[in-house]
Amino acid sequence: MNPIDRLIQELSRLPGIGEKTATRLAYFILRSKGDYSKRLAVAIQGVTENVYYCDLCQNISEAKRCPLCAKGQRDTTILCVVAEPSDILTVEKTGFFRGLYYVLHGVLSPLKAIGPDQLRLSFLMERLKRDKDIQEIVLALSPNAEGEATALYLTEVLRPFNKRLTRLASGIPVGGDLEYIDPVTLTRALERRFEV
Repeated sequence: MNPIDRLIQELSRLPGIGEKTATRLAYFILRSKGDYSKRLAVAIQGVTENVYYCDLCQNISEAKRCPLCAKGQRDTTILCVVAEPSDILTVEKTGFFRGLYYVLHGVLSPLKAIGPDQLRLSFLMERLKRDKDIQEIVLALSPNAEGEATALYLTEVLRPFNKRLTRLASGIPVGGDLEYIDPVTLTRALERRFEV
């Protein structure tokens, strides 16, 4: 296999990158001036060699503890369970949540052959056994089929820990028009309505 085809093949293995996009990226790298390809290779190698999982929350980090766990200024009574490290960034952008996090590194997906053993559940169980301060576990998972299945599974697995288990509310987004809301979202919004 020639080097360009090999690069296209490797790039197309990335999530969300099809063959056309991989081809476009490969030719961009090939046409780039200077030592871009070398800097890109060094950056990729640096990520694989110098990024670790935080020993408390399993977030990605350059040290044994991620910055959020190392600060020690978080609410230690509430733990937010998310699917991916990027979900922490999304929650943190709100400026509202001040608790701790735990990253599963995926969600249950039978179609992709991802079961409980592929998630980082054993670390979560160990943490809950050790950390007696945690009183509430927030399951902050996407409201799609995989997120719902994972939340249901976690509810059963975490129930013996006798912690308050909560889910993120779902419903009509701010600024949304009723006529464009899908029936499932509208049903959830009606089920979770609140008094004014």
